[in-house]
Amino acid sequence: MTTLLLAGGGTGGHVFPMLAVGEAVRAADPSARVVYVGTARGLEARVVPEQGGELELLDILPLRGGGLSGFLKGAQHAAASIPAARDLVRRLGPSAVLSVGGYAGGPVCFAARTLGVAVTVLEPNSVMGLSNRLLAPFAVRAYTTFPEVDRFFRPSIVRRLGVPLRKAFAPAPYEVQKDKLSILVLGGSQGAKALNETVPRAISQIGSQVPGLRVLHQTGREREVEARALYESLGLSGTAEVVPFIDDMARALASADLVIARAGASTLAELCAVGRPAILVPYPFAADDHQLKNARSLEKRGAAVALPQSEATADRVADEIRRLAESPERRVSMARAAAEIGAPDAAKAVAADLLELARLRESKHREKARGRTA
Repeated sequence: MTTLLLAGGGTGGHVFPMLAVGEAVRAADPSARVVYVGTARGLEARVVPEQGGELELLDILPLRGGGLSGFLKGAQHAAASIPAARDLVRRLGPSAVLSVGGYAGGPVCFAARTLGVAVTVLEPNSVMGLSNRLLAPFAVRAYTTFPEVDRFFRPSIVRRLGVPLRKAFAPAPYEVQKDKLSILVLGGSQGAKALNETVPRAISQIGSQVPGLRVLHQTGREREVEARALYESLGLSGTAEVVPFIDDMARALASADLVIARAGASTLAELCAVGRPAILVPYPFAADDHQLKNARSLEKRGAAVALPQSEATADRVADEIRRLAESPERRVSMARAAAEIGAPDAAKAVAADLLELARLRESKHREKARGRTA
């Protein structure tokens, strides 16, 4: 039986691609064992069990954030976790390990490397994450989305396949309906305070200028109450549905005429796979400002409007919504451009390549074992 470890997590940007690969592996080979490795602090601790996945947890802190002391503390935890990661890898006996970035990816892959297990990385962003950057020199396969990160890897190991998505994300026809505009507001799995404060005020400015305006706003679990209160104070309780988290994101995207979102790789991959126009407000404190680069990449290809958070005032957001509402032809063009970028089969392609690599490793190990007994 082939065993694969999928390691990483923290936020939806890491967790959902990891789940998508696991889902695709199991679809391609039901006998394969997929084990997810993360931390109790990450989103994976809740989502993986909900999806019926097998989850192992390590005690690791992020290396970024908290200044120098936070970095040093995270580095200490990461180093201390490698022996536990080695024990985990030995116990499970995987043929390959995939790092999706995030806290757990580094220690598990470093441990796997010392035990002769194939290390692979998935990098969905246009700027390389720290964990995957450290793993790049000894990875045997790199699954990328943006060409900007390919230079970190040996050309022979790069497979530019796109961001893996769960099979529910598929192209949906974009149909313009008169007197209707459904806006989906997403701040990522943790919500976005800036969007929660700005978008309601922008919607209140538009008022009756956009007939049939409806808003579905994902706020994040800790920000639902304040966002709902703001909509109510602005007299928009009948216009906006406020929810902490959207479980069926594929359906929500397919029902939207316009998306207002952060610019994490997974969010962009999902809206492109479905094919929806977007106003993107990148998180300004993302590592190496990769969200702004992600957003600009889509904007250059005609799929989105990119607004740095410093420019995303209520007035500016209202203006952008109004322009797009008044130009259905532009929205159709943006939706088409997004769909052309989308890679709905990326998870299937990554899973197939990962399984092929794992089986090749298994075959080599069997040959070595036969040689030792001959």
